[in-house]
Amino acid sequence: MNKIEAFILGVIQGLTEFLPISSTGHLYLGRLAFGLEEAGLFLDTMLHIGTLIAVFVVYQKELLYMLRHPFSKLSWILIIGTIPAVIIGFMFEDYFDAISKTGATIGWEFLVTGCIMYVADGVKKGYKKLDDLSYTDALVIGSFQAAAIFPALSRSGLTIAAGLFRKLDRETAAYFSFLLSTPAILGGIVLQGKEMIGGGAEAIPFSSLAIGTVSAAVFGYFAIMTMVNFLKKHSLKIFSYYVWALGLLILILQYSGFM
Repeated sequence: MNKIEAFILGVIQGLTEFLPISSTGHLYLGRLAFGLEEAGLFLDTMLHIGTLIAVFVVYQKELLYMLRHPFSKLSWILIIGTIPAVIIGFMFEDYFDAISKTGATIGWEFLVTGCIMYVADGVKKGYKKLDDLSYTDALVIGSFQAAAIFPALSRSGLTIAAGLFRKLDRETAAYFSFLLSTPAILGGIVLQGKEMIGGGAEAIPFSSLAIGTVSAAVFGYFAIMTMVNFLKKHSLKIFSYYVWALGLLILILQYSGFM
């Protein structure tokens, strides 16, 4: 993987991690376009470090608060919201690693993502702010996040949708979705760290990984700021139309033998 390819994949990761259109699904398509079949989830995780940096920059006050007050309600909400993904990840890691590499189901997963967001967008406007979030809300939203371990089910799309189902207002749904990504990304980095120690990154130059990580961080920052402001006044349906069109195109190409 050369530096230009790494930069483009970083841009894809940074934008699509926080736009509700599936970063993993788009990274699979990006790797396919460049003929990059190696590295798999490890490459995805390295690019996730970039988006983690973006979250740290945007939510530094909140994260510092939780470090100073580890038993605060916000800390417990994030822990509870993360538990479903931890359970699913440990139980089915090999399975999801395999389907992520093949991409056999991503067309259908894009379609499902679009349907969930479309339905959520039609739910009566919510009123809950972050302080109103209950532990049950966190568990439900976290369960949607766990489902997004499928490569083309958008983590941000599903968690924002779940927030809307739980009557969060749009801004808070996006806010909590992005904040909830922090432990999920950290967990993924820890789990995949063994690949770096075991030589899993040998096929990719360090300079390319660094460029991808930095570009993911920069574009991730702008995606967070854009998405939170966008949802204040606009609909999720535009993203549903996009992933529906992409999912259908992928299915046509797959069943025609071109993918």
